[in-house]
Amino acid sequence: MGKAFDPMLIMEFLPTLFHYLGVTLQILTASIFLGLVLGIAAAIPRLFKIPLLNQLVIVYVSFIRGTPILIQLFLVFYGLPAVLMLFHIDISKLDAIYFVIITYAISNGAGFAEIFRGAIRAVDYGQMEAAYSVGMTSSQNFFRIVLPQAIRIAFPNMANSVIGSLKDTSLAFTIGVMDMMGRGDTLIASTAHALEVYISLSIIYYAVVLLFEKVFSKLEKYFNRYQKADVSVAA
Repeated sequence: MGKAFDPMLIMEFLPTLFHYLGVTLQILTASIFLGLVLGIAAAIPRLFKIPLLNQLVIVYVSFIRGTPILIQLFLVFYGLPAVLMLFHIDISKLDAIYFVIITYAISNGAGFAEIFRGAIRAVDYGQMEAAYSVGMTSSQNFFRIVLPQAIRIAFPNMANSVIGSLKDTSLAFTIGVMDMMGRGDTLIASTAHALEVYISLSIIYYAVVLLFEKVFSKLEKYFNRYQKADVSVAA
């Protein structure tokens, strides 16, 4: 049984838990960056219908969408060392945070792949034809014309994915990562004041999400102004 609720403990727990926000943001930043790279790489076979790779990406995206992130986390944490051990590569002593980053990168990659695929298809095909007409290669066309516009189109969904991933990082403590939730778990064990800890955690997460939403909103407005400027110049 927990102890009687003490609201003053919330103010005491907040700075203690906030100290571990850096670990949470480290996981988020690394997994989002790797997820973006993986997402772009996974979207290309779908767009160009590359044999075998296209089917593999479909299975990959379907599996990630159809399984809980917690199951994926345990599969990577226990499964990756087991698979690599078959090749005499021992990563069992690797810090648990790396398994968390790998898991969330794989999960984010699947989401970003679908976001990018839809965004790239939304780019006006006439612009690609114009790029070819001035002598651009396929790779130049993609990276200079298509990708920048696709990222702008995809940005709102990407922002939502980042916020969702931030909240998902709260599961990292289940494999021993000492992030905010991990520290909260130790506070609960030592003080038996679970409610106060969870209220403190919710305040921090909510504040960070509000900050992210404000930043993303500003960036989206900037992109939209830039797009309108392009249209005005073209007219």
